[in-house]
Amino acid sequence: MIMRNWNLILLLISIVTITSALVAEYFYGLQPCDLCLKQRHPYYVFIILSVLIFYIPNFYKFFIYLLVQLGAIYGIFYSLWHVGVENQLLKGPSGCSSGLSITSDTAELKQQIFSKQVISCDEVIWSFFGISAASLNSIVLLFIFIINALYIYLNYAKK
Repeated sequence: MIMRNWNLILLLISIVTITSALVAEYFYGLQPCDLCLKQRHPYYVFIILSVLIFYIPNFYKFFIYLLVQLGAIYGIFYSLWHVGVENQLLKGPSGCSSGLSITSDTAELKQQIFSKQVISCDEVIWSFFGISAASLNSIVLLFIFIINALYIYLNYAKK
């Protein structure tokens, strides 16, 4: 059943994931960090591709599913990086730290305050049974990657 309806399942997973993130942000005040925002990109692309696939010829659908694979890889990269940053195993991007550099110049300090992101990537702002949102996102994207790879193999490898 999953393979037969993979496009609709991908669309549903993407809509639920993005909706959950936006509800958490706008209704519960959980502000995302830079890595959180980058992890949303694949889901936006998946929604567009899932809708687009209904309107293109069968020949081009293979390329759409390859784009889904690339999007999943992109998302897995950022979500695993975020998990590593949360567990202090990896260093986050430069705009992903809440710390300020020591300076004696007030103009430079003011510039740092206004240019720094308020939310730090190494802080877990939400978790479910001790599993952070970045970890859950890694699991969801890995699921998408594996099922999409199986879908490509089963539907296009023999042709």
